[in-house]
Amino acid sequence: METIIINGRKIRDQILAEVAIEVGRLPFQPVFCDVLIGNNPVSRQYVEMKAKTAEKIGIKFHKAEFPEDITADDLIQEITKLKNVPNISGVIVQLPLPAGLVPFKQDILDAVPEYLDVDCLGSKASEKFYEGKNSIGYPTALACMHIFDTINTELHFSIKDKKIVVLGRGDLVGKPVSALLHFAGFNPLVVSSKTENKDEILKSADLIISGIGKGKFLTGEMLKKGVIIIDAGTSESNDTSNAKQNIVGDVELDSVLGLASYISPVPGGVGPITVAMLLKNVLKVAKNKGYE
Repeated sequence: METIIINGRKIRDQILAEVAIEVGRLPFQPVFCDVLIGNNPVSRQYVEMKAKTAEKIGIKFHKAEFPEDITADDLIQEITKLKNVPNISGVIVQLPLPAGLVPFKQDILDAVPEYLDVDCLGSKASEKFYEGKNSIGYPTALACMHIFDTINTELHFSIKDKKIVVLGRGDLVGKPVSALLHFAGFNPLVVSSKTENKDEILKSADLIISGIGKGKFLTGEMLKKGVIIIDAGTSESNDTSNAKQNIVGDVELDSVLGLASYISPVPGGVGPITVAMLLKNVLKVAKNKGYE
């Protein structure tokens, strides 16, 4: 069996091209802000990448950087002020936070006004999402669903008739993906470390969406032939022989090639699409400006 490797970068580019067209039709230029606290080089790289991508499709990037030793109260005040930036259409806080701010994480995320919360990490936006009342969703979960919908369209049989397993109950992938699947009329089985007979469940799965963040956890011997895998997990690799390949997914890719029918690789799968979904959320907010 030939395993089809899902090209997340190609899908990202298709989504961004569509978003760029719609951004160009707006009567104003929307503004996006990714708040950076401290000097974590990985976080800075992510922020710069999102800024560059946003600017490329016509969304202006608003720079907001604060020192690592800023107090939680001062940071919350600064985030609250961002709603006054002209044409602001999306605000997120780059994670992880510096250690001193971690105890105040939810208060900091809640400082982002609900209607600008394009990461859906604030309490109000999250609550509306799980009630099915929010057009904005968790970008990584939306990326998984976009891949899911793309595969479902391409296949000759309906995924609805197949056994869907969500591996993990995390706030960024497992929990919101399960909710989106339920909203779409599917009934996924959610597997966590506490689930009984999880080995048997995984072995019988027709489609697995994984977001546990355990590097190369899923191997070919754990899965059945023809399985579809959407790998949304990321963790640091212990392999120092390849400096560029420092991030791995939940799946041990080599062992599932020839076994899985479709797989999204890490990197290059869910990750690029997540950025596109984030900016698509910014577009949604921009199109609703005046209604907040």
